[in-house]
Amino acid sequence: MSIDTEIRHVTKAGENIFLELGFVEKEANQLQLESKQQINTTLLIKEQLMTELTAWIEENHLKQAEAAEILMVSRPRVSDVVNKKVSKFTIDTLIGMLSRIGKPVTLSVG
Repeated sequence: MSIDTEIRHVTKAGENIFLELGFVEKEANQLQLESKQQINTTLLIKEQLMTELTAWIEENHLKQAEAAEILMVSRPRVSDVVNKKVSKFTIDTLIGMLSRIGKPVTLSVG
C-alpha cells in the first residue's frame, strides 16, 4: 500500500483558504476574520506569558543557562522565550515553565 503525497494545490499566503474550500464569499470572509482574531488572541497570550518569564529571569539576574536548568529546558529555548519567538511554543509549555518557578497561571474569562 502506498501513501499519496502528491501536492495538488497550494493556497498563496494572504489568500482566503475558506473560499478555496468552497464556502460562499460572505461566509468565507467571516470565517477568515474569526480565524485571524483567534490567532491574534493566542499570540497575545503567548507574549504575556513570555513577558512574565523574561521578567523573572531579569529580576533574579539569571543567565540563560541558569534559567534553563531551573525551567528544565535547553538554553536555546530560554533564548526563544526572551526573544519572544511565539511560534516556537504552545501556551501549555509556557504555563508549565511558569509553574516551575512558582508563578501559576490563572485563567479569567471576560
